[in-house]
Amino acid sequence: MPRDGLGFREFERRLERERDSWRFRRKDADDRKTYDGVFDRDNLLRIYKLFSDGVIDQVDFPISTGKEGNVFRAIRSDGTFLALKIYRTSTATFKEMAKYVHGDPRFKGVTRNRRKLIYTWASKEFRNLQRLEDAGVRVPSPVSCHKNLIVMEYIGTESSPAPLMRSVTLEDPEAMARKLLDYVRRAYQKAELVHGDLSEFNVLIHEGEPVIIDVGQAVLLGHPLAEELLVRDMGNMARYFSKHGVGIDVDAELRRIRKR
Repeated sequence: MPRDGLGFREFERRLERERDSWRFRRKDADDRKTYDGVFDRDNLLRIYKLFSDGVIDQVDFPISTGKEGNVFRAIRSDGTFLALKIYRTSTATFKEMAKYVHGDPRFKGVTRNRRKLIYTWASKEFRNLQRLEDAGVRVPSPVSCHKNLIVMEYIGTESSPAPLMRSVTLEDPEAMARKLLDYVRRAYQKAELVHGDLSEFNVLIHEGEPVIIDVGQAVLLGHPLAEELLVRDMGNMARYFSKHGVGIDVDAELRRIRKR
């Protein structure tokens, strides 16, 4: 239950008021539509379940806004910060997601129903986080998944979330490149996963270390797109780090990654 024992209707009214206050600070109509799409009645019910199950105790402030969904900071009853990721079920950007799901033996028989596909996508990201963490890849530690909601470790400080790699000045680009390449190798060899969208936009820098995020599209090695996505990831890494004076031999790195 919410911390003060309120029933759902009162909780709904309070959360809607909080949502409206966030929306009021948005700059334009598109931003307001974004928040309306996140805090609809269905999502309020799902958030309420997280409260009732004791997963979170408070929804704090928005961390990031994306085309597919939003991430909010949440708080446990013990004061621990978490991240709450909410995928929007009404967005049209998921038309491309089916190609990352179909061919994954973990999700056989998934239909092309948009809502069910998004639930599967959230489950896929949660399970990918588990596999990557078990393999020693630094990702947000997964906590809970419910339909289109994922709760995971919050990466950041009390005052602000960790910045994306694209937004920071790297103190040692060579060391950062080696660390990320090692994570790609661990993901491939131990988790048997390829990220599929690895770039400076999907890496956080926290306390000087990289944290890989947004792993919903990551595919198992047996997936038809796995090798193509691995090559693309390595190309992205080479492109980004070349701007920082670090040369990456893509072919040599691919051989190293594939050597099992």
